[in-house]
Amino acid sequence: MTVAHENNTFESTIRQRIDNKTKPLGALGRLEELALQIALIQQSETPVLTNPHLIIFAADHGIAAEGVSAYPAGVTYGMVNNFMAGGAAINVFCRQNGLKLLVCDVGVVGTFDANTSGNETLVKYKIRPGTRNMRHEPAMTLDECAAAMDAGRTLVNGVCYRDCNIVGFGEMGIGNTSAAALLMHRLTGLPLEQCVGRGTGVDDAGLARKLAVLQDVAHKYTDVTDPMAVLATMGGLEIAAIVGGMLQAAENNLIILVDGFIATSALLVAHALNPDVLRNCIFCHQSDEAGHWLMLEFLHARPLLNLNLRLGEGTGCALAYPLVQAAVGMLTDMATMDSL
Repeated sequence: MTVAHENNTFESTIRQRIDNKTKPLGALGRLEELALQIALIQQSETPVLTNPHLIIFAADHGIAAEGVSAYPAGVTYGMVNNFMAGGAAINVFCRQNGLKLLVCDVGVVGTFDANTSGNETLVKYKIRPGTRNMRHEPAMTLDECAAAMDAGRTLVNGVCYRDCNIVGFGEMGIGNTSAAALLMHRLTGLPLEQCVGRGTGVDDAGLARKLAVLQDVAHKYTDVTDPMAVLATMGGLEIAAIVGGMLQAAENNLIILVDGFIATSALLVAHALNPDVLRNCIFCHQSDEAGHWLMLEFLHARPLLNLNLRLGEGTGCALAYPLVQAAVGMLTDMATMDSL
């Protein structure tokens, strides 16, 4: 029997199991599709979710010096402290829904004391204090980019040792919607105008400036097309860490919770390096950031939620996690017609 035939047989078994639940056929809609996907990832008729984690990677961006954000670069440092104090939106949602939060400094300008505070753990894996200003030179060297990816791989392997089988990725970095828009433009071929949004909330004049700056960057590196080179030249340290984390999570056969615009830009790179990563991905929400829906369309992805979010931090992952739990619970605990 071929592997493909075995997979088809197993999928048919799961579909029959779902269809035999005490409900009309298809009555639980997307939850049924989600349950099937998770069963296929785990190759189990009774999948389980163990020790869910959310990993935030934080780093600064040299391009922020060009005025592409509504907030100063120092906010990155302040928000990492806020994560550790438990005061950010992602802290609230992780506590509410039972996810363990890790925060990793891969490139923040400033230093932190390594510590653990309640549900939050800070990991220091700083590659350099922020990327270079890509308007003038590549954001990272290939070695720095690879090191940031290794940070992501290392943290994912670490949570695997704690019996985690589902992981979401968040980010913090003033200027990172600019990096994400450039990655999107180069990897999808879509016009830059369709990729650039308001990010932290720039006004019309700020949006025009942001687009002009990013057009300069895109024109400067027109010959850069290899996915790793694109990531190093126009990406961010935290984005590279998420790329590595997603690739490692897929290799370890974890369920991957995909957040919004920044995290999906990392997935575009991961997908270019290994298209099979998508089978492990659950797309948690459609961001309100311009261009995210086009990213999702490019990846043929259907998000679970559309709440007009554009915060990042992995908030969409934490909010969608109860739906993932519900899908697994339906498959494993709901009665079947045969039991009536």
